[in-house]
Amino acid sequence: MTWTEKRSAPGVSRSSMTIAALSTVVEWYDFTLYLYLATVLSRVFLGGGETSLLVTLAGFAMAYGMRPLGAIVFGHIGDRIGRRTVLLLSMTLMTLAMLATALLPTYESLGPAAGGLLLLLRCFMAFSVGGEYTGVVAYLLEGAREDRRGLVTSTASAASEVGALLAVAVSALTVGSMSAASLDAWGWRIPFFVGAALAGGVWIARSTMQESPDFVRQVAQRTVPASPIRHTLAHHRAALFRTFAISALGSITYYVGITYVPTFLTTSATLGESRSLWLSTIAAVAVILATPLAGTLSDRVGRKPVLIGLALACTLLPLTTFAFMARGSAAQIACGAIVLACLAGGVSAVGAPATAEQFPGEGRLSGLALGVTTATALFGGLTPFLAEFLIKATGWNAMPGAMIAAVALAVLPLFLAMPETCPAQAKARPWLRGARKR
Repeated sequence: MTWTEKRSAPGVSRSSMTIAALSTVVEWYDFTLYLYLATVLSRVFLGGGETSLLVTLAGFAMAYGMRPLGAIVFGHIGDRIGRRTVLLLSMTLMTLAMLATALLPTYESLGPAAGGLLLLLRCFMAFSVGGEYTGVVAYLLEGAREDRRGLVTSTASAASEVGALLAVAVSALTVGSMSAASLDAWGWRIPFFVGAALAGGVWIARSTMQESPDFVRQVAQRTVPASPIRHTLAHHRAALFRTFAISALGSITYYVGITYVPTFLTTSATLGESRSLWLSTIAAVAVILATPLAGTLSDRVGRKPVLIGLALACTLLPLTTFAFMARGSAAQIACGAIVLACLAGGVSAVGAPATAEQFPGEGRLSGLALGVTTATALFGGLTPFLAEFLIKATGWNAMPGAMIAAVALAVLPLFLAMPETCPAQAKARPWLRGARKR
């Protein structure tokens, strides 16, 4: 029996699954909040100026480099001590980081050191977030029925979009409801206080969760690996490459195709800050609706064909949409933003089960940590900065779309060669399975 065919032991309550699925709201709220407020933060913490936005985006990319380290540390804890423990610990650190950010002194009162403190807290936040999404995806996969894994794990992606929607909505309300002077003086703190309150509430809810049934099985069977990372590197190197490829496409479509769009529209003088944020709110709603559909489709036809179709779409559509958004009508701008957002949501929805199914329960979090977060650090945190830099260097507004297309073309061969991991499809078409037996 392969691990993709193995049914998790019963015992996860519906409330525990619901809490796990919805709690990714906080992670994506904070990380997208920074990008949605990038132009504001560049003034508040770096004093404005011609290069302040690039420096702010570069700080986001630098901090994102801490995410793989956090994922490795939290992945080890989750594989050795339990999924529930790691989810509580990471949320504790996230709450503290968001509260501290809301209380930071600004450039006006502290000078350049304010920007340094912001970067330090972003690094702390990225470290704590490292174990969040992968821990939740593993928990949901291990507690879901085999025939509903795609739908159930995609709820983590949908909840993430709720977090992004909340972030852009709070940002738009904050920016649109006060003068620029009030926003820079104190208004920017409001979204971060909201985030700290959300994180504290999620921690309380998580304290009632049950442990993952797969980890309970490992403890009972005494199969918990002594060194999860070494175990994964020794037995699942091919799975790591596949996980990296899936996550690379998911990251660049999300961070360039969703969170960078407001900055793109603002800096290209297409829309103002407030209207750009409201457009992103509409796009986030579209993603929330599309995500469970993509997850369900992957349960019906398999992860592999859905990923291949999305990769092909990513080679063509982003180039067109960014060109339209730079010089098109209001309808073209809205259509482009929604198409980009739905592409990103689809990849994230299918990528959640597809990456987690690459590994058995033993060492699953460490495998996801090495594959997912490394790709996210390279193709997520760095890409908004690169997109802005390359547009300024080349003058080509479609450059962000070209970046997405390049990654899609690079990972497509791996998608074509990868085995099918959806349990129902692997059983129905065993020649597609290709999974290594435990």
